[in-house]
Amino acid sequence: MNLKAIVVEDEETSRDILMNYIAKYCPKVEVLGEAANVDDALVLIRNHELDLVFLDVEMPYGNAFDLLDKVGDRTFETVFVTAYDHYAIDALNAHASFYLLKPISIDKLIEAVDYVHEIKEKENSLQNTVLKPKQTTVTGKITIPLQNGFEVLQIEDILYCQADDNYTRIFLQDKKKLVSKTLKYFETLLAESGFARVHKSYLVNINAITEYRKGKGGSVVLQNGKEIMVSPARKKELLSYFD
Repeated sequence: MNLKAIVVEDEETSRDILMNYIAKYCPKVEVLGEAANVDDALVLIRNHELDLVFLDVEMPYGNAFDLLDKVGDRTFETVFVTAYDHYAIDALNAHASFYLLKPISIDKLIEAVDYVHEIKEKENSLQNTVLKPKQTTVTGKITIPLQNGFEVLQIEDILYCQADDNYTRIFLQDKKKLVSKTLKYFETLLAESGFARVHKSYLVNINAITEYRKGKGGSVVLQNGKEIMVSPARKKELLSYFD
């Protein structure tokens, strides 16, 4: 599949360089248009079904984050392109798939495109299908510490774990537990039991996922109806758990 994309960049020279790089080194990308400001970009986004937007941060009369706020929910991935590294955290919070610094590295551009291409291919293959985890339900038990001993939990009953500073909240089918262990501890403990770290704050039971939703970073819905956002950096790994 080709990625349908647009390039949003206010500087004509920078825009031309990026367009030329894409044409020469990224055959998987089909550029449908280009824009130099937020308003023109918004028109392109609303008039096309896009897979990818290359997005400069600073533009006249607004910036990349203003544009994404106006777009609202979205199914395309974003690759931020900027000369400033201090926007990295904001880009991450805006669910960017990749962050390219100017002058653009061709290798990094290819890496960004390949990353998005793999995600989109997997999303398309899973669309309108029943999610089938590669790993069947795992049986087994873990223990969690109590003040006067420990409690035994069935692994299959755990829906997800949520970080709470140096504690972890464990959500089961019918109850929840607060444990004085970090989420990293449980990520390691449950690594072979079909659990995936989908966000810095969440570890989910793959077998408890009933739905995957595209949009922004993407999200998963669990058996109890809980919707959890998926970090862009974790999306590729999450999708690899499903056939």
